[in-house]
Amino acid sequence: MSQAPDQQLYRCFSREQWRECGHQLPFIDMLDQQIPQLAALNEPLTPEEIRDIYLPLACWLHDHIVAYQQLRQKLNEHLPGCYPQAPYIIGLAGSVAAGKSTASRTLQFLLRQWPQHARVENVSTDGFLYPNAVLEEKGILNKKGFPESYDVKKLIDFLKQLKSGKELVQAPVYSHLYYDVLPDRFIELHQPDIVILEGINVLQVGQASARRLAPLFVSDFFDISIYVHAEEPYLRKWYIDRFLLLRQTAFQHPESYFHQYASLSDQEAIQLATDIWESINLPNLLQNILPTRRRATLILDKAEDHTVQQVHVRFI
Repeated sequence: MSQAPDQQLYRCFSREQWRECGHQLPFIDMLDQQIPQLAALNEPLTPEEIRDIYLPLACWLHDHIVAYQQLRQKLNEHLPGCYPQAPYIIGLAGSVAAGKSTASRTLQFLLRQWPQHARVENVSTDGFLYPNAVLEEKGILNKKGFPESYDVKKLIDFLKQLKSGKELVQAPVYSHLYYDVLPDRFIELHQPDIVILEGINVLQVGQASARRLAPLFVSDFFDISIYVHAEEPYLRKWYIDRFLLLRQTAFQHPESYFHQYASLSDQEAIQLATDIWESINLPNLLQNILPTRRRATLILDKAEDHTVQQVHVRFI
């Protein structure tokens, strides 16, 4: 479905080569205990995956973050007050069901282990979706997750506040149980060292309008970006498998937006999940998400079993 990243832009590391980029750190023995808290639903995570992929990635990010902190400190010596204490922002993109939640939580845990940047926050762009009532009014409730379904102005204002060093910044909360943004519920961020912003379309740039030829994009605020990639047949299978698992768990909750699907047979559930994938998630992937892959600083390329087999690092 998709071509390999441009070799003129990226250097490719095999899993074995990437493993050698990590370091043996004091907290390595803690990893096994953390796996149940880090792995999202139907997103396998093993000690080997953490050691081979995520630990080297965290070490690579750590070097970037420390350099960022030192540079801002040095620049403030020349221009006092121009570089307030501001978090290092990591954008994490990829398709529905690609494993972004597991990746972001794992990186959050690992990056917290360094005292230089122990305050690490994880924010999903789901909270910046328009409420269902607004999406219904716009006639795009069936396009939730497409670029036009997000309140981009609110998201950019949030990022502006973070980068300006504001002491308290609030992020809205989305409920997958109710399938909607929760009014008056927020995540509070108190001058974190790092923010991981995870979402399917965070690298999207959209189209400049005639009235505004140079708009700000969400990715303008990223210090680095990661794209979690897998081939479309794998993503489709993972999405359907997750739907079947949710039918047996979260969908059983009487208050769940999707409770109506809890009693479906296996065949009915597979057909419905396939229809949703083909009518909503696949078009969004092909039209909006996948084209942003080449904008990422680093690409994690997954195999059918969810393990990362290659890591592509952009050097141009």
